Amino acid sequence: MESISARRTAREIRLGDVRVGGGNPVVVQSMTNTDTRDGKATIAQIHRLEEVGCEVVRVAVPDGEAVDQLAHIKKSIRIPLIADIHFDHRLALGALRAGVDGLRLNPGNIGGPDQVARVAREARQRRVPIRIGVNSGSLEKDLLERHGHPTPEAMVESALRHIRLLEDHDFDLIKVSLKSSDVLHTIASYRLLAQRTDYPLHLGVTEAGTPRDGTIKSALGIGILLFEGIGDTMRVSLTSQPEEEIPVAYGILRALRLRFRGVEMVSCPTCGRTELDFIPLVEEAERLLRPIRTPLKVAIMGCVVNGPGEAREADVGIAGGRGKGLLFKKGERIETLKESELLDRLMDEVERMTGERIPHRAGRRT
Repeated sequence: MESISARRTAREIRLGDVRVGGGNPVVVQSMTNTDTRDGKATIAQIHRLEEVGCEVVRVAVPDGEAVDQLAHIKKSIRIPLIADIHFDHRLALGALRAGVDGLRLNPGNIGGPDQVARVAREARQRRVPIRIGVNSGSLEKDLLERHGHPTPEAMVESALRHIRLLEDHDFDLIKVSLKSSDVLHTIASYRLLAQRTDYPLHLGVTEAGTPRDGTIKSALGIGILLFEGIGDTMRVSLTSQPEEEIPVAYGILRALRLRFRGVEMVSCPTCGRTELDFIPLVEEAERLLRPIRTPLKVAIMGCVVNGPGEAREADVGIAGGRGKGLLFKKGERIETLKESELLDRLMDEVERMTGERIPHRAGRRT
């Protein structure tokens, strides 16, 4: 079996108490889609993200009213808070003074050299990193004119240009992303930049699309780069609620054996032997198991003919038949159950094995 490439060595930065780069595990991020000016709604969404394993969260900061909410949001959450800033250096200064753990901005679009210097100085004094985010949809006009379109070379040139603007002011707490909706351009861009700098890299395929298409594009783009040892943080961008992004991210990391948080679900594709309402059963199990943090392999099979054998390596699982089914561990049959008992009994066993309580669970047995 081909093994994953050695991790690219990136310098280490810190977002609050989360270490990025320096050989640390790949960090899973997301971004809220609430109006940051609505602090209550934003905090509630971040709490939901925390529940499913988000480790760093980014919020849009479009104006001073949003800045005014940052200190309250920061005090109300457990994970590092990143402020996403565009065009106005005053918003960056306000976010820093509100206590955010990181900024996402491009120094080339927040004003002239004096404004960049002020932000760099304030961030350096507070030891707050800045992520430079190059996006194929907002590349500088002169680079587009020279390269014709957002090529990987143009995106890397843009990133290096922004890096130099910060380095000119003695600032090096930098992380970089190069995002495109084109998977192959994304991969090529990161490969090029990884050869030019040792700053940590944040991976993502931007505007990836719906949960189906976005998952496919992200798994390919992010997964290939991670397999090659490139990447220190990541976000799976989906046109959906941000809570849906986190399980996909951990699924990519788990498939590459880079992180082992949470449940890996093994389920059969169904066939003519399936004699129970199988697909809703699997969907409900996936929903219930999403908050589990302990690494666990759970199998759900649609028949008792091949189910236990096919899921022999699972920690625990169920295999359904006509009106009844089996609970098994490591392929060994443990108990025969009514079909109506299968899911609830499986959840009982997961709670017992992990020591974690499954939230939002209806019909809990007492």
